[in-house]
Amino acid sequence: MAVKTRRIYEISRDFSVSSQALVAILKELGFELKSHMSVATPEMIYAINKKFTEEKKAARQDMEQKKQASRKRPPQQHSRPRPAGTSSAPRTSSAPPLKAGKTGDVGGVRVTGTGVVAGVARKVEKKKRRKDKRKKKERRSVDTTAVTKSFKATMADLSAAKTKKKYRKSGEGDDTAPKYTRIIKVSEFISVKEMANQMDLKPAELISKLFELGMMATMNQRLDMDTIEMVADEFEFKVEIVEEVGEVVREIEVTENMVKRAPVVTVMGHVDHGKTSLLDYVRKTNVVSGEAGAITQHIGAYEIIHKENRIIFLDTPGHEAFTAMRARGSQITDIVVVVVASDEGLKPQTSEAIDHARAANVPIIVGLSKIDKPNANPDEVMAQMAGKNLNPEQWGGSTITVGFSAKTGEGIEKLLDMIILQSDMLELKADPTIRGQGVVVDSHLEKGRGPVATVLVQRGTSKIGDSIVAGIFSGRIRTLTNDAGKKIESVGPSTPAQITGLNGVPQAGDSFLGVQNEQEAREITVSRSQIKREHEYRRSHAPVSLEKIFTQIQEGHVKEVRLIIKGDVDGSVEVLSDTLGKIATDEVKTNIIRRGVGAITESDVMLAAASDAIIIGFQVGPDTRAREVARKETVDIRRYDIIYEAENDVKQALEGLLSPEISERFVGMAEVRDIFKVPKIGLIAGSHVKEGRIMRNDMVRLTRDGKEIYKGNISSLRRFKDDAREVKEGFECGIGIENFNDIKVGDNIEAYELVETARTLD
Repeated sequence: MAVKTRRIYEISRDFSVSSQALVAILKELGFELKSHMSVATPEMIYAINKKFTEEKKAARQDMEQKKQASRKRPPQQHSRPRPAGTSSAPRTSSAPPLKAGKTGDVGGVRVTGTGVVAGVARKVEKKKRRKDKRKKKERRSVDTTAVTKSFKATMADLSAAKTKKKYRKSGEGDDTAPKYTRIIKVSEFISVKEMANQMDLKPAELISKLFELGMMATMNQRLDMDTIEMVADEFEFKVEIVEEVGEVVREIEVTENMVKRAPVVTVMGHVDHGKTSLLDYVRKTNVVSGEAGAITQHIGAYEIIHKENRIIFLDTPGHEAFTAMRARGSQITDIVVVVVASDEGLKPQTSEAIDHARAANVPIIVGLSKIDKPNANPDEVMAQMAGKNLNPEQWGGSTITVGFSAKTGEGIEKLLDMIILQSDMLELKADPTIRGQGVVVDSHLEKGRGPVATVLVQRGTSKIGDSIVAGIFSGRIRTLTNDAGKKIESVGPSTPAQITGLNGVPQAGDSFLGVQNEQEAREITVSRSQIKREHEYRRSHAPVSLEKIFTQIQEGHVKEVRLIIKGDVDGSVEVLSDTLGKIATDEVKTNIIRRGVGAITESDVMLAAASDAIIIGFQVGPDTRAREVARKETVDIRRYDIIYEAENDVKQALEGLLSPEISERFVGMAEVRDIFKVPKIGLIAGSHVKEGRIMRNDMVRLTRDGKEIYKGNISSLRRFKDDAREVKEGFECGIGIENFNDIKVGDNIEAYELVETARTLD
């Protein structure tokens, strides 16, 4: 489990000191940090705890010594309290007060009885002013000893009793109100102005507080969540995070209006285990024949009627690259049917499907396909599923397990009965009277119709003309089409449909929401777009932290292949991006600089030319203008119909960027038999080549008594007085080593060469 990082200003609250003071203490302890926003490392927290513990201990000892000293000190005789209205100045004599017209001394001043008030008052006022000035000067000069003493006393008081929470009184006699009586609901990256409006403050007040905290901000600057929480805490506001902009306008279901709805069933499992074939039989269609490589590559939502009961099926691809799509399917479903082939058994994708279903906390029905095959072994498969804690009902467990054949139809009727039975136990209900709410299952751009989104309405009812929001796009529903291609006027709970009328192509998995009017829809999409842009900007310009320094240093030497991915539907684009984005090592990686739905355009080609990127089109190609520009700019455009073919090609491209493995290969060895000193050259080793050969451009290693003394290059190689390019075994030569003269008789000179070997990602 990842440990949440804490910043300095958060740690300062635990010790009841200001964040600036804690920064100063940490700097005294030898830690380097920039401000109170710096992340507190475990070493810092340990050092702070140690220092404060020592201060507390010293303070308690100091107070204990004072208590003991006060017990030994003799009691002082206190003077009798003066009556009210008398002067607090000490009297120099016991003479009675002056009467009117009499002369005498009062407080060292010679006055008459009638001038007592005026004269003494003036003198006392002057003395008081001088005394106040001295006190102000004393306060201005900080006494380090006094500060330390005060700090120790404070720490002792804190340790003497348990810390009590402070509460702000919201009314007379009410001392139990929590500190944070006011709440603001914000999304991440809210602007200063928006936050000030929610807190009923002027933006200038918020900007001033940010300036005090060491941050320069403008009224329209967007703040991250850490800063939002810090500023809200300064004004004693509690922050509630809104998961998605627009949630506040979502209508709430009314219990009295709820009616029974159809179950949404997701079919999962390994590739080619019979998932789509099952739906083919149920729908009496042949979807699988239209898929490339006979593998489902799009998410489909289908509605069937079984014994007057509606069932909604989601067909998710089984290839391992579609893990994200399977995860999305399990999040919007009520029941998961895990299909396992009786002749093959449990596979890696089957285990992933089970994990996704369990993460979504939905019931699982196991479908054993291909039971009509001669080598089918359902009992062995059930044993494997029992190992995954899916004990079949046939063996006394609680998991519904049904065998079936998509070819003969055997067992499919029973499987549908079990789905209806399971949905009845779940008591699925929804309110059809509110505005439609649901999820975008898939989306694509269609010529003549524009953006087309397949949505699954989960609650409420959507009809033609409704204002809607899907992700960062909005619009009005222009057409509604069911899964059979027929136009309909409205769509209710647990019903899939295709809609048109959006001003853009939403992403698969985005929320689908009906709103009051187009203005409200535009406001929501504008806010969502701003937050999305801020996310992308912060992600690409993230500040360097202590945890990321090593990674940032490494990334300075990383080679990468830049990719632009375009596809026919958003689901395929998303999965292809996830698949290719994971192909990386410490040395090479992919960088997807753009992805989108639709044909490859001139804009894509120009971006690729400027970024040295490769364009990958999944079931789409370039238009005429894009093809011409690509030819002119020599941009590489690759088209694919199968995802794993694109994955293999990108892997090969990355392998070409891998630094080769460099190894040493022994080529020869010579023994030093004499030493010659040559002017302007240095020492030359008269050597005999005992093994292999010695070449002029070889690297050599000098060894003495089996130990390496030096490694370098040959500076000269001669046979007698002539320069030589190569000296073979059995011949003598003179060898000079570059920048090295400590050569002795009996040393061995080993020659070797560096060999580069191509590497692979595997």
